[in-house]
Amino acid sequence: MPEGHTIHRLAQDHAERFAGRKTQVTSPQGKFSDAAELLTGQPLTTTEAHGKHLFLGFGEAWIHIHLGLFGKYTFGATPAPPPTDTVRLRLLNDTHYADLRGPTTCALITDAEKQAIHDRLGPDPLRPADTPARAYARIARSRTTIAALLMDQKVIAGVGNVYRAEVLFRHGIDPYTPGRDITGAAFTAIWDDLVALMREGVRLNRIDTVRPEHTPEAMGRPPRVDDHGGEVYVYRRAPQPCHLCGTEIRTAELAARNLFWCPTCQPGTP
Repeated sequence: MPEGHTIHRLAQDHAERFAGRKTQVTSPQGKFSDAAELLTGQPLTTTEAHGKHLFLGFGEAWIHIHLGLFGKYTFGATPAPPPTDTVRLRLLNDTHYADLRGPTTCALITDAEKQAIHDRLGPDPLRPADTPARAYARIARSRTTIAALLMDQKVIAGVGNVYRAEVLFRHGIDPYTPGRDITGAAFTAIWDDLVALMREGVRLNRIDTVRPEHTPEAMGRPPRVDDHGGEVYVYRRAPQPCHLCGTEIRTAELAARNLFWCPTCQPGTP
């Protein structure tokens, strides 16, 4: 499932191509046809992301999109190719098109319905007005592991399996540490690191988490070869050796997702 940086990048991509311009909205697949008919010909006025939720604003109406596990976007320049019957939503103007396939959610919602989605989500490191205080208030009183809490979208919105594994490694935190054992200073450091890493993810449209001194060039090691791309410390690296200490990276299932960590570099509870 795409992590929050991808959704914020999609908001930017839509704004650059469609904002302020009359847009043809269609649903070749047919599942969004009624809503598309109401919107077509109107300008896209606003794009917004919160965690893994994308909102495309057309006046007082919003298209709410959640990609889920299988949703994918294709952007291109016009003339657009004929759409296939798998395209749930197509946006088209005289210079660009965007095709959405396979989302978990693609729905027309009101301002009030949009606000209800925001209300149930935690703060997002990529939303400038959001702060870590509300997230830490929940973490500080929880016996749940910090690894599970970081993936809970009601606690922090936008963090997925990659950022979860990598930020805990970068701060030397045992992923099984209960949330209530994480100090305020430690969580602030985690939050600030997520802000920086995820902003870089938006800029590059990929996840890179290794510090400059640990890049393949700096360490004289081969670059990572993985479908997900990006240089990481532990994510999907079990049972390879840790870049820093050589210990075998471990993996285990936690809350139906694979967890990755280095038992030597992540021994402690801040």
